[in-house]
Amino acid sequence: MVSDPSAIRIAYFSMEIALDPSIPTYSGGLGILAGDTLRSAADLGLPMAAVTLLHRKGYFRQRLDGDGKQVEEPAVWTPEERLQLMDPVVSVRLEEREVRVRAWCFTIDGIAGHTVPVYLLDTALNENSPWDQTLTDHLYGGDEHYRLCQELVLGIGGVEILARLGHANIESYHMNEGHSALLAVALLEQRLNGRSGEATETDMDAVKEKGIFTTHTPVPAGHDQFPLNLVVQVLGPERTRTLEVTGCLPNGALNMTYLALRSSHYINGVAMHHGEVSRGMFPRYPIRAITNGVHAVTWTSAPLQALYDRHIPEWRHDNAYLRYALGIPLEEIRQAHALAKRELLAEIERLSGNRLDESVMTIGFARRASTYKRADLMFSNPERLKWIAHHIGPFQLVFGGKAHPRDQGGKDLIQRVFEAAAALKGTVRVVYIEDYDLHWGKLVCSGVDLWLNTPQRPQEASGTSGMKAALNGVPSLSVLDGWWIEGHIEGVTGWSIGRGDDALEQPTAEIASLYDKLEFVILPMFYGRPASYAEVMRWAIAINGSFFNTQRMVAQYLSNAYFPTYCPTF
Repeated sequence: MVSDPSAIRIAYFSMEIALDPSIPTYSGGLGILAGDTLRSAADLGLPMAAVTLLHRKGYFRQRLDGDGKQVEEPAVWTPEERLQLMDPVVSVRLEEREVRVRAWCFTIDGIAGHTVPVYLLDTALNENSPWDQTLTDHLYGGDEHYRLCQELVLGIGGVEILARLGHANIESYHMNEGHSALLAVALLEQRLNGRSGEATETDMDAVKEKGIFTTHTPVPAGHDQFPLNLVVQVLGPERTRTLEVTGCLPNGALNMTYLALRSSHYINGVAMHHGEVSRGMFPRYPIRAITNGVHAVTWTSAPLQALYDRHIPEWRHDNAYLRYALGIPLEEIRQAHALAKRELLAEIERLSGNRLDESVMTIGFARRASTYKRADLMFSNPERLKWIAHHIGPFQLVFGGKAHPRDQGGKDLIQRVFEAAAALKGTVRVVYIEDYDLHWGKLVCSGVDLWLNTPQRPQEASGTSGMKAALNGVPSLSVLDGWWIEGHIEGVTGWSIGRGDDALEQPTAEIASLYDKLEFVILPMFYGRPASYAEVMRWAIAINGSFFNTQRMVAQYLSNAYFPTYCPTF
């Protein structure tokens, strides 16, 4: 609950938000970033509220058979056990009928006692038709029609519910990706006061002054688009005319990214390179960049937290103090990491029966199972992997990640990892964690010895898993894309795969680079010069952990986007 609703000045909209391991309202990186953003907003005392959908049936529970075939099960949960039901109920007009929407509240507590309310919208009311009641059931489920209806509930319903909750002084509406862009329609209708279809450039400029848009997708196919006939069906002819008048229906389709771009005075990508890529995709718009981060306290393992508390107790309030990790003795870092590694391996054995060796280098790869992330790149030459393991030093691999139910390519990718594991059996142990989630994310990012990342350039907007690893002293071996372009110092914070120059390398060159780094640099250092490897771990904390966090990120949004006239540049 908010003691003074009128004090809220920033509204953060996201289709998914990772709030708690027991609340399955997220699918992956976008939702986890949203949750970390709100946790840092609470820590920093920002006057912010957030809006998302309830997702009564979650994303899905992943089950994997012995061959790696993915089967999806509903992730049903009980909102009444975790959330507070709010009193207001609003109506949104959808397909010429009224759909009733209510909100449940989850409160995020900051480190100094400030709170950020998160409102999860719900259409499962008896007054609604059976189909309308399902609109807030599934995250990224259904067809185009279902998705557009969901996005109307999120954007337009979200603005309406905030007003009814008493949040009357909101100055900034932050759209985390384009799913919530229809909030611009609600703001426009508030300004028009019933004059639907009569919007002018002046009206749109007024809406634009309140809009902030963060784009996460460097691939055109990743942006939601809906055909005009469906837009007219769902939004109605008057709202469609409003969008047409303001130029938000290019090429006869509603492109949610263009609507968000058109409705925002501040637009940013999520890494410096992603900002460049986005400016190339949308050259008419002034796209800036604020590199993503992660919530430091959430993602740091208990042994490393205790270590930081002893040596740099200010780190919880000011993550920049992690810079002083350079003063922590190397042996203490190694001991704390060994405890985190032991916890990971014990949990793997408990839940899967797979026993991994604490003394063996453990490499982690846990991402959404999507073809561009290339989880199988590591297995391109199994014979060389066997040779490296026999002649240079043993290593074991921990994988995790879900494929979208309609992404057959991602599902095939998981099965290829299982096939590789079978081919390497007896030489390289490979474990694939089923139903990877927040709980597993913290364990894996903190417990492995090396973080592997192999996206197809330039399709990694940012990536945050390597940032979580760095907070725990785990260096990265990664393709130079997304955040790693900024965080990589060769041999200091980790290692690169490939050159990372403007020319896109052939996969064969990247594979050769990956294997060469393992064979000639990383494994010899890990086994032959453990103090040198611990130095890389310490640098990863001091350089990457101190910067790639949401405390720094939210402070940049605060000074550059939310209240640029009130705050100095960060």
